Amino acid sequence: MTTRHVVVGVDGSDPSMAAVRWAAAEAAARRISLRIVHAEAASTSSPQAAPGGSLHEEWVRDRIATACRETAERYPEVEINGGATSETAVKALLDEAQDGELLVLGSRGIGAASGFFTGSVALPVVAHATGPTVLVRQDWHPDTADGGLPVVAGVDLDHGFDPVLEFAFAAAHRTGSLLRVVHMWRRSAIYAYPSALPDPKVGSDLKAVARENLDSALAGWRARYPEVEAERVLLDGEVAPRLLEQAAGAQLLVGGRRTHRHRMFPTLIGPVTHALMHHATAPVAVVPHE
Repeated sequence: MTTRHVVVGVDGSDPSMAAVRWAAAEAAARRISLRIVHAEAASTSSPQAAPGGSLHEEWVRDRIATACRETAERYPEVEINGGATSETAVKALLDEAQDGELLVLGSRGIGAASGFFTGSVALPVVAHATGPTVLVRQDWHPDTADGGLPVVAGVDLDHGFDPVLEFAFAAAHRTGSLLRVVHMWRRSAIYAYPSALPDPKVGSDLKAVARENLDSALAGWRARYPEVEAERVLLDGEVAPRLLEQAAGAQLLVGGRRTHRHRMFPTLIGPVTHALMHHATAPVAVVPHE
């Protein structure tokens, strides 16, 4: 498929249907097509979804048809296509994502006991996808989504941050939203012993350097998107909890994932990204970078 499109994975669950709604809205905003893919998990918790038999085939057709029909009614300008595959969910979604601008999955978050778009599928897909992957909670709906809420991006200036900023600025541009760029600097990293007393001047100097570095990182993207109001936030402390605090009430949280592979743990995505996937209430975009 050579046309520009958003790919969304569907398993019939409430989170995956929310993912279809989010993906359709994104396709409309990007003015591109939408591909809805039903991919089988290795195991399922629903008798209706058990592989094989006419009941299962009917269930697959109904899920795809319902998703396509509801999307077409709300976004008539979006070209929609879809289908089912006999491949495993991870392989099918990664293959489909190769040709898409981004991949969208439903997510229940931590504590979910069912639904295959959780750890068994989301983690390996996010870990190996070559493009951005967006995880959407089951309560997301365009009727209640507030386009005036900010887009929040977490950046690590020690690693490749431009792909994260590119995705975040483009998202804020499409929605006319404030972009909040969060960077964490660690005052505690300069003290060798827990008993060391913080020197206020040293902390102030470190924060000033971090501010300059962040401004430098943002300069090119601010020039490219002059209409986007980009607010920078510098915080000290543990990355994941502080970033989740900043993302409370956001319409989208954007984070990064390094593309290097760990031999022993091929699905390793990093503790911060892992925490965002499981605990963020907003849709989470994971953008691969060097």
